[in-house]
Amino acid sequence: MPKSTKEEAIRLGVCYYPEHWDENLWEDDFRRMRELGFSIIRVAEFGWAIMEPEEGVFRFDLFDRALDSAHRHGLKVILGTPTATPPAWLTHRYPEVLNASMDGTPYRHGQRRHYNYNSPVYRQLCARITRRMAEHYKDHPAVVGWQIDNELNCEINVFYSEADHAAFRVWLQRKYGSLDALNRAWGTVFWSQTYTAWEQVFLPRPTPSDSPNPHQALDEKRFISDSAIEFARIQADILREVAGSRHWITTNGMFGHLDNHRMTEELLDFFSYDSYPQFGTIHPDEGPEPFLDRMSSLYLSGVRSISPNFCIMEQQSGPGGWVNRLAMASPRPGQMRLWTYQSLAHGADMLLYFRWRTATFGTEIYWHGINDYHNRPNRRVLEAARIGQELAQVGGKLAQSRYEASIAIVSDYDNSWDGELDVWHGPLAGQSTRAWFKSLQQAHIAADSLTLTDRTKLADLQRYGVLVYPHPAILTESAATLLRSYVEAGGIALFGARTGYKDEQGHCRMMPMPGLAASLCGITVEDFTIIKGTVPAPTLRFVGEEDGGETTSAGSLIAEGFNDILRVEADSVKVIAEYASDYYAGKPALTVNELGQGRVYYYGAAYSEAVVRKLLPELGLRKTAEDVVRAPAEVELAVRRHPATGEAFIFALNYSGQAATLRLQRKSVDLLSGSSLEGDIELEPYGVLVLS
Repeated sequence: MPKSTKEEAIRLGVCYYPEHWDENLWEDDFRRMRELGFSIIRVAEFGWAIMEPEEGVFRFDLFDRALDSAHRHGLKVILGTPTATPPAWLTHRYPEVLNASMDGTPYRHGQRRHYNYNSPVYRQLCARITRRMAEHYKDHPAVVGWQIDNELNCEINVFYSEADHAAFRVWLQRKYGSLDALNRAWGTVFWSQTYTAWEQVFLPRPTPSDSPNPHQALDEKRFISDSAIEFARIQADILREVAGSRHWITTNGMFGHLDNHRMTEELLDFFSYDSYPQFGTIHPDEGPEPFLDRMSSLYLSGVRSISPNFCIMEQQSGPGGWVNRLAMASPRPGQMRLWTYQSLAHGADMLLYFRWRTATFGTEIYWHGINDYHNRPNRRVLEAARIGQELAQVGGKLAQSRYEASIAIVSDYDNSWDGELDVWHGPLAGQSTRAWFKSLQQAHIAADSLTLTDRTKLADLQRYGVLVYPHPAILTESAATLLRSYVEAGGIALFGARTGYKDEQGHCRMMPMPGLAASLCGITVEDFTIIKGTVPAPTLRFVGEEDGGETTSAGSLIAEGFNDILRVEADSVKVIAEYASDYYAGKPALTVNELGQGRVYYYGAAYSEAVVRKLLPELGLRKTAEDVVRAPAEVELAVRRHPATGEAFIFALNYSGQAATLRLQRKSVDLLSGSSLEGDIELEPYGVLVLS
């Protein structure tokens, strides 16, 4: 079973840095936190230089006083192990702990996350500071949990120090056992890359065309993930040994080249995430109607796949940015509250804002918190107070309830990592995932994210009536068998272009595409082409329609990204759509195969929102809470249901700067205001309702 938080009520809090402020401010800060309804703070994740100002000399007095003060005000404390920011004395004395660029240039002291996971001395020093902290604070009455490090693989998620190259060789020796097996796995006979001694083997290094061996690059990502997990394991084992079951253990953030599912299963009590919806305004998704802050709901669904009930360790509360990048505008009035309930709707049972007060120095002087530099009341403080008052009333009801969905968008780590280098399938996954997510959201059909691993069981799939696995180029025999069992038992699966033609090493299978998925889909790929540059996307014609049906802003419905030209191989297959232009006009583009009690769809392109909208009526999915409320597309609807009581809580989240009209199908109560509602009601700009 996935690991989740065990909070009995929604817990609200804030990140706090006592080392940044005059000690005279602490008492007033903690008092005001309690007045806002906060009950927990996170401290110390960047405090190594304070706790160990010189090697082997430990001073915890500053944090002792801070924790004692917090405890006097009834605040609980999450302690961060400070290993994301090694002190200057450490990196100066032991430069081998530094990470390096691909060409071997070390990253120097002056920012954060400039270390590597595999330096033996860094592991020893991290273990020592973790043990000293654990022994010192294991009995402190305020401490309830630990955050390991901070945002593993943030800032940079590739590692090329000498320690990493050495550790990679050891990792490969364990994985393959011999150079012959490694050479076969990496296909090194190509371009005379064959290795004859282990000392010849490295992580990817600079090449003339910036194109490493693709199989080496896939193993690189697997190695980095294992290195990060083993680095975290050192600290988790110490914390469990010293603190026992008194404190829970988590870590925060969801970054590349890290199997967060395995890390949580093996090391943590639950997973935590850092939610900054305003990133969507500076990195908007492609398309005519970008989702902006609403796209965070997709990322939160990924967190929920790890821990159904999770912690938001950092929730955006103000404008964000470093001195030199990531400049984000101020949240509009109401958006901080909207984003809070967005996180809660998707499964958060503990939420801490980043941060209490904006730093007056350092790289993040523009990463604003609830309080401004002047420490006077502002609209964000008032908004936080409103949230605190609301959750004081309803937090006990909501905690431990679970998000409900009947469809899941499936992904896996290997395809994600392989797709970073492989432009023949990698870009398709993001496009299709966004198209499905946005279309489902606008249709008010709740979706989960599901990460397929070698630990996934049939029961995990059967929680959903429909699975969308858009572009699994790498498809293992075990995954194909599992998906067949799911479909034959009555499930519906949908694939897209470039499915199934690679094995787990990233080698192309010597069999008709889509490889191991061919017998599931009842089709083969007779021809294919990438859609890029001067090669245009062809139009589509749905069978039984005179033209392409629904049109896009550019005209006819088109097949984007890549085109697999399909050949029907089984009588159980029905052609739903054909290509309507180019040399393969009239050839199948979208098919469905009846298999056992279920069915399998194969679409020979990347999914677009228009194509998804055409498919949705076929899938028989119910709209979220349609018996209670009807809402326009700009309003997200989500349901959390308590597994013990069966009580349902319906979230309505208005991401628009305009008021939205909701139509209630029956009399309901808004739990946040206590108001009884019926008929047509107006939801304010960036407004929130929680209906029961």
